[in-house]
Amino acid sequence: MPRSRIFRGVLSLMLMAMSAPAWAQQSPTKEVKVTLDYFFNHEYKKDKAGNTIRWHYTWEEQEYGGFSLWGHIFDSLGAKRDTLAVAPSAATLKGTGIYIIVDPDTEKETASPNYMNDTYAKAIYNWVKAGGVLVLLQNDSLNSEFTNFNKLSDRFGIHFNGDSKNRVQGRNFEQGAVFFPPNHEIFANVKKAYIKEVSTLTLKAPARAVHKDADNNILMAVAKVGKGTVFAVGDPWFYNEYTDGKKLPAEFQNYSAAADLAVWLLKQVPAKK
Repeated sequence: MPRSRIFRGVLSLMLMAMSAPAWAQQSPTKEVKVTLDYFFNHEYKKDKAGNTIRWHYTWEEQEYGGFSLWGHIFDSLGAKRDTLAVAPSAATLKGTGIYIIVDPDTEKETASPNYMNDTYAKAIYNWVKAGGVLVLLQNDSLNSEFTNFNKLSDRFGIHFNGDSKNRVQGRNFEQGAVFFPPNHEIFANVKKAYIKEVSTLTLKAPARAVHKDADNNILMAVAKVGKGTVFAVGDPWFYNEYTDGKKLPAEFQNYSAAADLAVWLLKQVPAKK
């Protein structure tokens, strides 16, 4: 092969790497299991054929309400995706590096919701303390359960207030805008993202705020407990509707935010000895 063609090929690869987002240049993570809860969020609906199907914040769902795009980001980083449709316990969480709980059900959504209780909360707390990375993606006051779920988050100093900020009227997307400073500890590649109808947080030790809005409301928090880490925000945020680039104006960087958080979460998982 002529040297000129080799040079052009190498140059092309270099330019692609330079133009790729920073998260895509991360070294792949090995053997980290990312488990999405299907127990506290356990919704079903009828599809067009009349079949009952699992839906809403699932890895599999490619429509607006799914997490398929976020799942693909974890795939690209070398993680292994899984789900947990039964109660969390030491046994069922064994082997999981990251455990994501999203939008716990209310009676409006599920006939018999699986509510958080002290037994489940203790099991999750002990799993985090031993090195687990927990992600709590709540929802706004009209679409999620808070009283029981706070039995878990309160153990880490994070209390979901159950309110609803950034209420967006129609397509006035600016009402849901959130802004990040340069070199943010988690969202380093994001300047502006979109989070609507988000529950604010009240914190106490060991939790600390990692994002506040212009009115000083706490929207995101991190807590370190033992060897583990907790990240919390009062909105599911990363579902396909707001990461696929079709609905939001281009200046909203939700896909990059989902990628930044995935990279950060994987870095929090303790290395295996």
